Amino acid sequence: MNVATVTRHGKKFTLVPIEAYRRYLAETRTNLPDYPPLDAHGTRNALESIRVLIARRLIQDRTSAGLTQQQLAELAGVRQETISRIESGKHTATMRIVNKLDKAIGNALRTA
Repeated sequence: MNVATVTRHGKKFTLVPIEAYRRYLAETRTNLPDYPPLDAHGTRNALESIRVLIARRLIQDRTSAGLTQQQLAELAGVRQETISRIESGKHTATMRIVNKLDKAIGNALRTA
């Protein structure tokens, strides 16, 4: 990502692409699932971490596209409960479902 800095009135600011800013806003406005705790060795459970990564990205992408869970479910041809479970970070999504959600979000962003 290309970033630039500017100084105004003695304060330094970072300029970022609008898409990155929108993702940041979506993340800060939404309760995202927490990452699993560190174990005694300072590592996290890989499967739980991947579930949370997928959940957080899905929430960010869905909200950036301006979609509710129900709207995304209808566009992707899945149940709203499926999206809710994935976004909780406690359930594993199949590649088939992830692909459907990704395609629906992409279509929503292109038509927005």
